[in-house]
Amino acid sequence: MRPARMLAAVVIAVLGAEALPLAAQVPLGSRSGRGQTVTPAYEGWYENADGTLSLSFGYMNRNFEETVEVPLGPDNMIEPADFQGGQPTHFASRRHFGVFVVRVPADFGDGKVYWTLRMRGQTFRVPGHFHTDWKIDALKGEAGGGNTPPVLRFEADGAEGAGPAGVWGQPLTARAGEPFPVTVLARDDGVGRNAFTAGTPAGSPVNLVWFKHQGPGAVEFGEPTARVPSSGGEASTTVTFGEPGEYILRVRANDGSGVAAAGHAQCCWTNGFLRVTVSP
Repeated sequence: MRPARMLAAVVIAVLGAEALPLAAQVPLGSRSGRGQTVTPAYEGWYENADGTLSLSFGYMNRNFEETVEVPLGPDNMIEPADFQGGQPTHFASRRHFGVFVVRVPADFGDGKVYWTLRMRGQTFRVPGHFHTDWKIDALKGEAGGGNTPPVLRFEADGAEGAGPAGVWGQPLTARAGEPFPVTVLARDDGVGRNAFTAGTPAGSPVNLVWFKHQGPGAVEFGEPTARVPSSGGEASTTVTFGEPGEYILRVRANDGSGVAAAGHAQCCWTNGFLRVTVSP
């Protein structure tokens, strides 16, 4: 990856946003706990084993304290509409890399995929594209370094996934206000290092963090973080939903390279997603 792109990782939304006042685009402006906006960010694209292409997106929530909710619809939409629905509606504070992908067919050509967020009187729109400078090493390790992302699955004999696109588990059902158990299985190649963490020992554990991705109410995790050995293991927690509705949970698995590497080649972590229907 080019050094210039590494430097620009945090302000990627500024470069990708279209037709916006500069002051509205700068994510590293004055520190504020609340009342600021969220900017979508395009991280880059990569090829999947089946020939499809994945465009990776993240976001920058300028607030240091406030989480922001933007439901799916005209204020939070993906275009073309065929790709609508996988983006987050819950935005935790600060910068979050490669939160979801839009997967397009191999013959998508030179088309673009746009993510638009509207809030607090401002509109932010970022294009996902296939320029060669934006091709990332999400599945093969940074600059060919061989550090591949962890592998996740939700059932012992279930489908596996790696990289920002990750894997989706089977749909689940739960009841509002009642702790509900969720489990994820993870393993890694044990390399756990890249150009930014050359001293990280081999065999570093896989670090897991749970997030609310979509849903109408509050979500509370009993243990929002966990670690499993790189050789493989499972981690369980409980999740309590504040109200009925349709939810998506996300679990992110980072290898020993750490979260800091996420903003560059996106080589070193994997997303897992669970749809949960919550009844009263």
